[in-house]
Amino acid sequence: MKHFSIHLDAEPNHGDQVLDCYLLERMPGEAPQHFTSVVVCPGGGYTHLSPREGEPVAMAFAAKGMQTFVLRYSLKPFIFPKPLLDAAKAISMIRDHAEEWDLDPDKIVIGGFSAGGNLSAAIATFWNDKRIEEAGIDCRKARPNAVFLGYAVVTDEGDHEHPGALAKRLSEDIIEDPEILKFAYIPDYVTDENPPTFIWHTAEDPVVPVRNALVMANALAEHKVPFELHIYPKGPHGLALANEHTCNGNPEMIIPEVQGWIDLCCDWICRTIG
Repeated sequence: MKHFSIHLDAEPNHGDQVLDCYLLERMPGEAPQHFTSVVVCPGGGYTHLSPREGEPVAMAFAAKGMQTFVLRYSLKPFIFPKPLLDAAKAISMIRDHAEEWDLDPDKIVIGGFSAGGNLSAAIATFWNDKRIEEAGIDCRKARPNAVFLGYAVVTDEGDHEHPGALAKRLSEDIIEDPEILKFAYIPDYVTDENPPTFIWHTAEDPVVPVRNALVMANALAEHKVPFELHIYPKGPHGLALANEHTCNGNPEMIIPEVQGWIDLCCDWICRTIG
């Protein structure tokens, strides 16, 4: 496996956005292959990135024969739409290097957890946002072919315990810029141009209510976008792979029933985009 990192933003004072690349290599004399690619967006509330939800998840997808990437996107104070542009730039870059990196440009998946799931749902829904074109990125190259969402936070609607929590994480100037507010209500903006989506969540997640998964699935259903939804009855927030590799020494984060999500997701990817 070849591992290297690419800095996405060369401008000073714009943060340090990085695409970590993990590429399967050909044996000498082996014919070129066209692997499916998976971009993983770790969670962390847009204040930090959880290492448990990055490289270990990328390695799990790589073990299934996929080219994998971890997107270290913009965090506060570099607020929306900056993370959206990071995701658009990463997907576009992967497409541009399809031949060099032995991947299929029409089989690019992006997905993430918690806030990383918010970003993944955002690029899936707003891939044709005018600000992407204004940033010099071809919107058509920024659209993922499929998405996976793990305990993703996609809406503030109906969250009576933490009203406005998502909006506050997305921007300090949320009131002054209503355009940013839509990233806190993503299901309201789903269209029939959203890519197929795999969703999983736990029913008792105390941080991101399971309603997020249900509302997103309902929005996809209303627009006849293919999706697969798995709700596990038990498990806290932040499970990642739900195994010993991502439990951070906490046995409560090892949930055998949830560990199967990665196999289900890979099977779904193969059925959905080949």
